Amino acid sequence: MDDFDAFVSRLSQSQPGYEAFISHLCTLASARLPPFIYIADANNPRVTASVVDAIFREIPQGSDFPPTCYARVNAVTCFHARVFYDTILNALAGWKPTWESGCQTWPGEDGVKYNDSIDSFLHGLRRLSAEHGTHQPSGGKSKGKGKAKAKTTSTEEPSMVIFIERAERLCENLPELIVPLSRLAELARVRVTVILLSSLHWEDLRPPLGAAPDPYFLDVEPLTKPDIIQRLVSAFRHTSENIQSSGEQSMAYHPGLLSLYEHYAEMVYGTISLYTSDPIELQYIAAARWPGFVKPVVCQQGDDDPDIDGGHELDIQLPNTDGRLRLFKYFSSSFTHALETLYPRLTNAADWASENDWDPTESLPETQPGSTRENARKSVARIANLPRFSKFILIAAFLASTNPAKSDMRIFGRGTSERKKRRRRNTPSTKGGTIKNSAVSQRLLGPSTFPLDRLLAILGALLEEHDVDSWPFDHRFVLPGEYTDMEIGRIHISQLAFMRALHRMSPMEKMDGPPMFKCGISYEVALALAKDVGISSLNDLMWDPV
Repeated sequence: MDDFDAFVSRLSQSQPGYEAFISHLCTLASARLPPFIYIADANNPRVTASVVDAIFREIPQGSDFPPTCYARVNAVTCFHARVFYDTILNALAGWKPTWESGCQTWPGEDGVKYNDSIDSFLHGLRRLSAEHGTHQPSGGKSKGKGKAKAKTTSTEEPSMVIFIERAERLCENLPELIVPLSRLAELARVRVTVILLSSLHWEDLRPPLGAAPDPYFLDVEPLTKPDIIQRLVSAFRHTSENIQSSGEQSMAYHPGLLSLYEHYAEMVYGTISLYTSDPIELQYIAAARWPGFVKPVVCQQGDDDPDIDGGHELDIQLPNTDGRLRLFKYFSSSFTHALETLYPRLTNAADWASENDWDPTESLPETQPGSTRENARKSVARIANLPRFSKFILIAAFLASTNPAKSDMRIFGRGTSERKKRRRRNTPSTKGGTIKNSAVSQRLLGPSTFPLDRLLAILGALLEEHDVDSWPFDHRFVLPGEYTDMEIGRIHISQLAFMRALHRMSPMEKMDGPPMFKCGISYEVALALAKDVGISSLNDLMWDPV
C-alpha cells in the first residue's frame, strides 16, 4: 500500500481541509466504487469538484488501484441529452473532436451514433468497456476459474467513473435522466460509477415514488480559516514556482515575499470573509490586489533588482511591523471596493489591478505617535475643497461614531444654552472608599458603526442650528425644517466613501435595515471642519469632551 499512502499524502498536502474526504474517496477507489455516489457540499462545491477531479485524473494505475476511465461533466453546459451523451462518451474514450475531422464525435467514421437515446448510450458504454478490456496489458479475457480468474477480472473490465458537477441543474434541464443515471451500472451491465455533486441535499433532488435507489452519501465539511489561508498561500507558492521555471521577471511573486503574503492572506480573509468564504473568489480578489499592495515594498528595494532566479529570501528586505501596519491601513478600504467590483464580475482582475494601482507620489499613512498632527494637516488639506454640505456630513458622521446613540436626544434635542448642562461628567464614582473603573472613552476605542438614519438625524440638527442663515429665501418653505428635509433628501455620500472619509460596513446587497457606516476622519480633522463651517465648540456636541 505504499503507492496508496503516497498518493493520499500528496493530494492532502495540495488540498488542505480535504484530508478526510480524500482518504475516504481514495479508499473506495482502491477497492470497488459503489455504483451511485452523491456528494453534498453547500459551501464550496467548486473546490470540491476540483478535488474529485484531481483524485481520478492523477490516480496511479498500479496494483493498489484498478484501471479507471474518468469523465467529468458540468450539468450547466449539458442543455440537451445528446450533448450530455457525447460529452461523457468522448471523455471516457479519450476522443477530442477536431475541426479538420469535421468535429466528429466518438467513435469517429464508422457511422455509429450512441447519442440518440438512453438505450444507444448504454450500448456505447458496453462498447467502451469491451474496448478498454481488450487493450489492457493482461492480453485478453481469461476463461479460467478460481483465483486465476479473480486476479484478472480488474484488468479485463476497467471501472468507468462519470462525475457530474452542479447536479441540481441536471434536474432542471434533463430531469428524465436522474433515474437512469442512478441505475446506470444495473442497466448497462458494466462496471460504471456515477458521482453527483451538488450544493443541495439528495432529498431535494430525489425522484418521486422511490424510482431511484439511495446513493452512497459523502458530506463535505466546511473549510476553516487556517485551511482557506493555507490554500491562498499555496496558490502564491505555486505561482512563484511557475514564474521561476518559465524564466519570467516578476518581483510581485518573489519567493522572499512569502512571509509577507501570509499576513496579506490573513488580512484578505478577515476583510472579505464576512461576505464570501469561497476560496476561489478570495484567491481571485487577492491576486488582483497583491501587485499594487506589494509595489511599495518592491520600490524600496533600490535600483538593483534582486536575483529572482536564485530565489534567495535575503535579497528582499521585508517591512517591519510598523511598515506592515502602514500598508494594511492604506489598502484596507480597497478590499471592499475590489469585492464589490470583482465578485459580480463587473470587470476582470487585470483591468481592476491596473486601474487601482499604487501611486508612488502618494505616501503611506504613518503609524508613529509623533506623526498624528502631520497626518491631520494632510487630511484637512485633502478635504478643504469639499462643498460645505459635505463638511457637515463628515461632522455628523464623526459625532455619530463618537457619541452613544442614546445621547442624541439629550445633545441635539434642545438649544445651545442648555447643552453644557447635559454633557457627561468624567468624575469617578466612589463607594465605600474605593474608586470604580470608569468606562473607556469611545475616542480611545475607535469609531463605532452607525446607521444612515442616525446620520441624517444628526445632520438635520446641525443644519437647523448652524446653517439656516446661509440658505436662500424660498416662499415654498414656510414651516421650520422643510428646507432642511429637502436638502437631506438629496444627500449623496459615494464621493466621501471613495475618499475613505466614510467607510460602508454593511454589504451592498443587504436589503433589510438601513446601511451601516463608520467615520474615517480623526478628531483634529473634525475640529478643523467645525471651525470652517461656523461651529464654535465641537466639544459641546460630544458626549465625552476632550
